[in-house]
Amino acid sequence: MAASTIEVGAPIIEATDVHKAYQGDGTVVQALRGVSMSIRKGEMVAVMGPSGCGKTTLLNTLSGLDSIDAGVIRIEGQEIATLPDNAKTDYRARRMGFVFQFYNLLPVLSAIENVELPLLVSGVSPSQARERGRAELARVGLADWATHRPAQLSGGQRQRVTIARALVNEPAIVWGDEPTGDLDSVNANEIMDLIQELNETNSQTFVIVTHDQGVGGRCHRVIRMVDGQIVGEDQNRPFQPAAVAGG
Repeated sequence: MAASTIEVGAPIIEATDVHKAYQGDGTVVQALRGVSMSIRKGEMVAVMGPSGCGKTTLLNTLSGLDSIDAGVIRIEGQEIATLPDNAKTDYRARRMGFVFQFYNLLPVLSAIENVELPLLVSGVSPSQARERGRAELARVGLADWATHRPAQLSGGQRQRVTIARALVNEPAIVWGDEPTGDLDSVNANEIMDLIQELNETNSQTFVIVTHDQGVGGRCHRVIRMVDGQIVGEDQNRPFQPAAVAGG
């Protein structure tokens, strides 16, 4: 799947009548019920709703981490469900970044080693991976913490390392699953300051699943879910594609 030529402001994520169910203990849970939505390149969008409403399932299906039962999902114009599993994995490695609530950093690796790992797995040379990893750590304000392991970092610093790792492959889309959920209010605000700054200075699209109204309020738009369905959305601030730098 080739790199996108989609212009900032054009649809980059499109879902049409998406359904997803899970079976277990003799019951069937309808996690997504006919979800349709569109997100534009360069947008910063929050997905909000009560626990169990399908937010994380939506993120997982949109990103190709999980399959769908019916409907169509297109990412950068490609119907993601039609790709073989290895092609999906390769595409995620090249074009997507992920930021999780609990960091998912390898404890035996230093900050710089965690950040450069996706590049090494993708075949980038060690010297180039180290150079790009240092640049990303500097961008998130952790240049002086490159050799520290996760246990030596605060929660806010660990999340900055996670963001650097998500950005090191210059993704088109960054998915966040409760990225501030394990942080106090001070660190949560600092992380959202960083994410908003990155969104405003790059053409990357951010899609953030969150319970935090403060996080939702920082996004251009909030998509609201209840019982596996989108029930509405709020436009918090105008999305101005011309103001977003190309990337």
